[in-house]
Amino acid sequence: MHLAYPTVLAALLFCVGLYGVLARRNAILVLMSVELMLNAVNLNLVAFDVWLRDALHAGQALTLFTIAIAAAEIGIGLAIVLLVYRNRGTADIDRLRDLREDAEDGTDATERPADRDEKAEAAA
Repeated sequence: MHLAYPTVLAALLFCVGLYGVLARRNAILVLMSVELMLNAVNLNLVAFDVWLRDALHAGQALTLFTIAIAAAEIGIGLAIVLLVYRNRGTADIDRLRDLREDAEDGTDATERPADRDEKAEAAA
């Protein structure tokens, strides 16, 4: 088996997952995209393990650990998303701003500095 086939497939899967993380705003789709990226890494680990003919099969063992960690991450992530959806009614990532911290001077931390200066001048 050539090493190029699984590595190209893994690269394509990783790119699709990366696009899903960057372009999607639904939290569940972002978690699915992260899972797709982890599966691309697992495919590379197994492919290189077969290609190197490792006697200990370290790539396959590391893949099992990655699958276990990914399952735990998805379980916790879905629980958080479901709780947020139950409280907010949406799973849109852009609308979730309750965990944001305000600046020390009481202004909104997401404001641009120019907007803050204009507000300070208007208040004075």
